[in-house]
Formats: sequence, C-alpha cells, structure tokens
Amino acid sequence: MAKLYFYYSVMNAGKSTMLLQSNYNYQERGMQTLILTPELDSRFGRGRIASRIGLQADATSFTQADDLLQLASRQYQRTPFHCVLLDEAQFLTRRQVRQLSDVCDQLDVPVLAYGIRTDFLGNLFEGSMELLAWADSLVEIKTICHCGRKATFQLRLDADGQPVKSGSQVQIGGNERYVSVCRAHFKAGLATRTSSDLPFED
Repeated sequence: MAKLYFYYSVMNAGKSTMLLQSNYNYQERGMQTLILTPELDSRFGRGRIASRIGLQADATSFTQADDLLQLASRQYQRTPFHCVLLDEAQFLTRRQVRQLSDVCDQLDVPVLAYGIRTDFLGNLFEGSMELLAWADSLVEIKTICHCGRKATFQLRLDADGQPVKSGSQVQIGGNERYVSVCRAHFKAGLATRTSSDLPFED
C-alpha cells in the first residue's frame, strides 16, 4: 500500500530542492509525477516551484477549497502517475490532508508532502498538525541556526530586520522576511547574523 510522507523543516532548509530532486529521480526512470503547490504561494509565479539553487518545475496549483482526491483522480485518468509531490504542505486544510491519504489508499500512489511545521510564533500550521497525525512517515529536514545549533523555529522580520511578535499566521516571504533559528534564539528573539555565522542551506 502506498504511503503518505511528511518532510518537514524550518524555512530555508532545502525542502523545495528536495522535492525537485525527487521529481527528477522519478522522471529519470521514466515515471510520471503530479506536482502540486498551493495557489497561496505565488513567489515564483502561479503553478511554479523553484529553489534558490536554480532548480524549478511547473506544478498544478490548488486552493484550500479544492478536493485533492478529485483533482488527483482526474489527472490520473488522463495520465497515470507514480507519485504526488506537494510543496508548502503547511497551507493544506485538515480535509485536504485526509484527501491525500485517500490518494494513497484508493489510487495506491505515494504522496510526498513538504512543508514547515510551525509559524513565526511557534504554533503548528493546520496542514502540518494534520500531517503529523496522519502521515505514515515523518522525516525532518535539518538546517542550522546562525549559532551552529539545529534550527527548529523561524522568526519573521520587519523592514528593519527586527523580529515580529504579532500578526497573521500566513505571510509569504523568503530570506528577506524570515530567518531560521534554534529554540534558544527563537525564545530570545535574536535574528542578527554576523560575519562568523555559519551559512544557511536551501
């Protein structure tokens, strides 16, 4: 039976890079994939996934109102695929996570969902919370804080580079808006980098 995988991390840990590499691996073996991305994240254009190292691919965009089982089933009838790859999984609804599990159970197709676990206040996203409960396999993608410890949270920064401590849960952005830090620096609200900081990976 196909499995539902949740690959989770903080910002800038290389999730999109890993998704695109997985897509390449499937296609290299002559296998078809269905790539999904939420319409909410349009940083690289609607229906587009890109990483900062230059990898990119077209994707099918969806809204929080879409039934992902129906979407996948329609596509499968047109062109059978061997895997579903989904970016920014934190933006899924509870219902959509259950629908992805149905893709595994009814279509017998594995689903690899990539996303961040918590928001800038340390609270779980709805999609991530449901995936933590429903996924068959949980895989942490690791990166580091500027102090060298494992980064497990992300701070949202204002225009002056200072941590933001209130606001809406969803605010799309990249390095100019978020920095990944360890728990100690998250609690302290520190986000300043120095010349001795270790590099971040994406």
